[in-house]
Amino acid sequence: MIELRVPKLNNNDATYILVEWIVENGTPVKSGDPIAVIETSKAAEEIAAESDGYLWQSIPLNADCAPGQRLAHLTTSPEPPELSIPLDAERASNEPLAHVPTSYEPPGATNSLSKADAHGRPPGTTSSGTPAALNTTTPAEPRPPDSAQTAASGSSTRYAATGDAAAAVTGPNARGGVASPVAAGGRSPLITAPAQALLDELGIPAERVNSLGLSVIRRADVERLVERASAATYELPRVQRAVARAVQVSHATIPAAYTVMAMDMDGTLEVAARMTREVRRPVGLAELFVLAVARLHDEFPMFFATLTDDRTARLARSPNVGVTVDTGEGLYVPVIHDAASRSLKDVATRLMEYRLASTTGDFRESDLADANIAVTLHHDADVSLAIPFIFPGHACALAITTPQPVLTLNDGTLTTKKVANIGLAYDHRLINGREAALFLRALKNTIAELERLPD
Repeated sequence: MIELRVPKLNNNDATYILVEWIVENGTPVKSGDPIAVIETSKAAEEIAAESDGYLWQSIPLNADCAPGQRLAHLTTSPEPPELSIPLDAERASNEPLAHVPTSYEPPGATNSLSKADAHGRPPGTTSSGTPAALNTTTPAEPRPPDSAQTAASGSSTRYAATGDAAAAVTGPNARGGVASPVAAGGRSPLITAPAQALLDELGIPAERVNSLGLSVIRRADVERLVERASAATYELPRVQRAVARAVQVSHATIPAAYTVMAMDMDGTLEVAARMTREVRRPVGLAELFVLAVARLHDEFPMFFATLTDDRTARLARSPNVGVTVDTGEGLYVPVIHDAASRSLKDVATRLMEYRLASTTGDFRESDLADANIAVTLHHDADVSLAIPFIFPGHACALAITTPQPVLTLNDGTLTTKKVANIGLAYDHRLINGREAALFLRALKNTIAELERLPD
């Protein structure tokens, strides 16, 4: 019998979601056959069988799973595997158990009145021996038990209920009726019967009221808790949570600096329009800057490096350029791998495929992996300056804004030209301001060279 484990798909997520079982229990599979689909925060990845056999699932559909967790078994025969722990039990063991208080008897339970109390009195009587139903003395305000009461009564729990002011109390001063219990030692809040009834009606666990910091919980307290909880909330999607983690790590660990350079874009926009017609693919600033950045890899290796410790940086063998894509369904950074060896048509084709994939999130994990520099795109016509965050593990990130028309003098004649502010955020531990300016100057010259591409 062979165990298949959940592989590590990226460095950002601690858990994934099993979104599809491609193969049912007891189905024969061959090595390399896809058996399941696991979704990370940014991509869905098919998991393949590692050998031949009959597959038996170990994780239920739509469950969270962690790298290294058992995904399935492969057996050599069509009989299910004999496990020391059944599959259902194993699945259940991965889920948190609800807290069940063993000393608590629900309000109105018959056996709550079937036992004598700690002083040996018959059930349903007061400290004077009077039946609880005839006892008309009621405290004005419920109060928690003091240490003397707790010590006198041991761990016995009794209930009191007289309107909204009734509360569960411990010890010989308890009154008859029904309410919520008090934990031994008086550490948990006392919950009145009307408050408990509202908790039960709304399905709110009693543990929630502990956050109120009150010794006695009345119905009004529960209503205030519900009002606070009813405020509009929005759960961040998995893609945005992944972005949040990356931003948090970046700002916490990377001492960033920033330099911006104005670049004339008239000729660049003209060549983009011309190359769009030639390669029959959309060509814009993104495609041209990916090529230009990749061509600077040999001259500026530190801009593609990864800091490994205080004294060492790991150099990249090839430029893998990540490009931000956000079509409204979340921010993705797919990668043009080894971009320096690719043609403009190839880069344009890949970016077009990535834009389509971003509308549904249909990325493979390999599409988003191994970038060593990022080009961030800011398409809004009114954005003139953008400061990107540096992705963890990168040395820098480039920001491309939309070209803006500016007035200029041309041989004494007032005219306009389109200028874009190209910004570079960089890790100051690896790159200094002088190198940043040289990189941007070289990038500007490389873009100008692309403008002279042959027709």
